[in-house]
Amino acid sequence: MDTSTRIEKTVKWLSDKVKETGTNGLVVGVSGGVDSAVVAFLAKKAMPDNSLGVILPCGSSGEDIEDAWKVVEACGIQAFEIDLTDIHQNLAEKALEKAARIKEVGNSRKKIASANLKARLRMSTLYTAANALNYLVLGTDNAAETYIGYFTKYGDGGVDLLPIRHLKKRDVREWAKVLGVPECVIKKVPTAGLWEGQTDEEEMGTTYDMVDDFLEGKVIPEKDRKIIERLHRVSDHKRNLPPGPPQEWFI
Repeated sequence: MDTSTRIEKTVKWLSDKVKETGTNGLVVGVSGGVDSAVVAFLAKKAMPDNSLGVILPCGSSGEDIEDAWKVVEACGIQAFEIDLTDIHQNLAEKALEKAARIKEVGNSRKKIASANLKARLRMSTLYTAANALNYLVLGTDNAAETYIGYFTKYGDGGVDLLPIRHLKKRDVREWAKVLGVPECVIKKVPTAGLWEGQTDEEEMGTTYDMVDDFLEGKVIPEKDRKIIERLHRVSDHKRNLPPGPPQEWFI
């Protein structure tokens, strides 16, 4: 099946999901990265008059915001912007300060907690808009990120539909070219914008190409294989419902 056919089938799948759920449309957070760009284009194609892109800066770089608007302009999706920077800073400072009164919190834990709060604030904002409009929230995680758990639990992982979850990163870029995503976004170094200078691959400890090769069953360096297997193992909880006590206790 060629790329154009896969895109057409995914667009129809999204449209069918809206009908099946009795909802009115689709909403996606547009970050300025290639994954969210592809999902924004798919949403617009699936629901031309009932799709929404929301740009949510949260201490974000000016380049990311500019790229997000370039995506919006390129695909023609209706969009608005809400800056979460002050909300995030205020909430993070208060929560971390009070947590530190209970037990000493290291700087690395503070950094991760603050970064995860960004993702959760963004998703809460998306769901507020979605609930008001009776839209479904689209996630932007690709196959590599889904497998290794490179997403925030109840943040960018908290969505209704994951239209590109089976697409490897290299496939996302191919779809982006076919869809007409701006070249500057396609070639951009992947980053979640969690802190200044942050990149996905540095945080992952391996590259998207390595994860893609692993998922395709290719032989990769032992160091990268171990990293990928460990990330998959420790992120298992993100891909499942929260555990409860044994069911037989309640029968």
